[in-house]
Amino acid sequence: MRLTVFGATGGIGTEVVRQAMARNHEVTAVVRDPAKLAVPGTPALTVITADVMDPTAIKSALDTSDAVISALGPRRGGPPAILTSSMRAILTAMDAANVRRLIAVSASGFFTEPGEGPLTRYAAKPILRTILRDNCADTRRMEALITASNTDWTLIRPAQLTNAGRRLYKTALDHYVGPRIARADVADAILNALENQATVTHRLNLGY
Repeated sequence: MRLTVFGATGGIGTEVVRQAMARNHEVTAVVRDPAKLAVPGTPALTVITADVMDPTAIKSALDTSDAVISALGPRRGGPPAILTSSMRAILTAMDAANVRRLIAVSASGFFTEPGEGPLTRYAAKPILRTILRDNCADTRRMEALITASNTDWTLIRPAQLTNAGRRLYKTALDHYVGPRIARADVADAILNALENQATVTHRLNLGY
């Protein structure tokens, strides 16, 4: 497949690009600073420098794409609504380029979900939502934009992210599955979901 990846210089995005090429996908990575892309260049990788919040600037990255992956996340000192603003631009560019498949990384911690234990539901997640109030609001608005769109979307809701090595992980549609997940395993789940029609218009939860 021909994939366009936003957030390609982040922890999850780097793994998505690396693993996608290992699976023989062609990848277009949209970045603000190419020097931060920690993946060796290959003929299967195209790097485009653009502002993800500008739909006109990113449209060319989608012209030959089969699917879009957003691994964007909030960053310290960055715009307070980076997820909402960038997703609005991505959806506009997808519509202009006639691309329908979208997978976007969200966060389990900002939502109440079936399957949570009492400690998670009444302590851990409420504390997280209070501490990261702005990120939580931004993530919720991003999800609302996506679910209201005409794309074939899948929202990835990982548990608390780690940099641990890969291991066997659990997935569930619209259902909490565990407290932690490695970024490399999130990338694996994203790529597995690409052609899995059962994940379309669902939230795919990940955890151990």
